[in-house]
Amino acid sequence: MIDSSLQSAIANTRPQNSVEVSFEFFPPKTPKSEETLWHSVERLAPLKPRFVSVTYGADGSTRDRTHRVIHRLLDETTLTSAPHLTCVGATREEIQDIARQYRDDGVRHIVALRGDPPQTSEQYQPYPGGFDYAVDLVAGLKQVADFDISVAAYPEVHPDAPSAQFDLDYLKRKIDAGASRAITQFFFETDTFLRFRDRCADIGITTPLVPGILPITRFPQLLSFAKMCGAMVPDWLHRRFDGLDDDPQTRQMIAANVAIEQVQTLQEHGVNEFHFYTLNRSELTYAICYSLGLRPGTSAAAREPAP
Repeated sequence: MIDSSLQSAIANTRPQNSVEVSFEFFPPKTPKSEETLWHSVERLAPLKPRFVSVTYGADGSTRDRTHRVIHRLLDETTLTSAPHLTCVGATREEIQDIARQYRDDGVRHIVALRGDPPQTSEQYQPYPGGFDYAVDLVAGLKQVADFDISVAAYPEVHPDAPSAQFDLDYLKRKIDAGASRAITQFFFETDTFLRFRDRCADIGITTPLVPGILPITRFPQLLSFAKMCGAMVPDWLHRRFDGLDDDPQTRQMIAANVAIEQVQTLQEHGVNEFHFYTLNRSELTYAICYSLGLRPGTSAAAREPAP
């Protein structure tokens, strides 16, 4: 539940436009974490997201658990499910067989990613007989069905890319191969996204570029994520969370305010779609969506700004 002080802070916001949202979840490992996941799904589902995605694990190791979550979403909810698929740990034929099964189950949305190397490897190497990179995966999925495919974008450049221009050109190749939208890695400096959006437009990328928003549940965890993906954590953000390790209530308030400021600034620059990395928690994501005017049971076209 959102406490009264947080609800009051949300109520003072003034978003200008209706928005579309999507949510990312990951497969749980324990009964307790599974309970948390499905509580979060139940809490967020009434906001009518465009889709909910389910991650595949850094090295493809969660494949079976990802499938189980997707099938439960299909069986027990009306949500549009978007499983992640990666190039890691499987041949082209195996991945296309998975995609065919998803197609037969009614899945029409897929998040296509290169994937991270297994923990035993220091750097990514294409799997023997597999799709080499995400652009190849997108093309291979389009051979199976006309999926609505989301791919990753990196406003601060993918850690393995030799240059920012190479990374940008590669995103264009993924779009040209059939991707419907690009979802960005999380970021905290709004100007970083806006400059990246301009650069995408300059090379002819016209598909939606959706900012990925990471509500900060634990600051040390954020720092770990940022180190892995090359995202910058600015000094002002360090200062806001300094000394709050043992103060979860204040930490939640600060985290909500940071994310609300971010999405509202993006809205002012014409952004009306957001993808939330929920970490299987609903509280902050629900609060941020509430601040944007999303209300349970309303369609995107009918959503009103918050009072």
